[in-house]
Amino acid sequence: MAEWTERAELLFKKEGLEKLHNAKVLVVGLGGVGSFAAEFLARAGVGNMTIVDGDVVDITNINRQLPALHSTVGQPKITIVGDRLMDINPELQLTRIQEFLSPERAFELVSPEFDYVLDCIDSVTPKLNLIIAAKRKGVKVISSMGAGGKMQASKVKVSDISKTENCFLARTIKRRLKEVKIDKGVKVVFSSEIQDESSLKTTDGKNFKKSFYGTNSYMPGLFGLYAAETVIRYLLYRD
Repeated sequence: MAEWTERAELLFKKEGLEKLHNAKVLVVGLGGVGSFAAEFLARAGVGNMTIVDGDVVDITNINRQLPALHSTVGQPKITIVGDRLMDINPELQLTRIQEFLSPERAFELVSPEFDYVLDCIDSVTPKLNLIIAAKRKGVKVISSMGAGGKMQASKVKVSDISKTENCFLARTIKRRLKEVKIDKGVKVVFSSEIQDESSLKTTDGKNFKKSFYGTNSYMPGLFGLYAAETVIRYLLYRD
């Protein structure tokens, strides 16, 4: 194994690192949640990753997103995050897809070749279709619910979507999933903290996003950590 994986090998053992090296993971969305999740996966030793994002860094991303710096404003997130992942692990088999995931494209993108799909999209319809595609094709998926309007790290957890509470995004996704006969069996990261509704701001609806909540520096990264931990533990132990 590579020298940089020495500490991981002590914990995961050689056979664990081999499992991670051979795994194939899809990360969709490289914002505050997905950028951190992708990095945690790469540093753990995941050997094959496909990353998807069509956005560029906006100055308002700086408070919470890994690729966002004053020096990177206007640059594609897929480039910044992708280059960073390759600098972490030069042997990483990385596929970059620079596009906003349309609802139709989600069904094309998800394939049984993936061991896990991380849904880090913050727009309802593409998120919904990515989850449905994974369920229909029998691919493990973990979906990030709303980190916005939240402040308490201790309230973040991983659960089945049927057990979520105090999350408007989860409520919407649950309702839409029930319309296609999916009412459980979707693992999600969510916070049970009541959202600060006074931090809500509406948008023009571009890229399937109609509104967003105020977000702090640490909650999206924490959601990404929980998502990555769930995937890594599954790849190692199938739990």
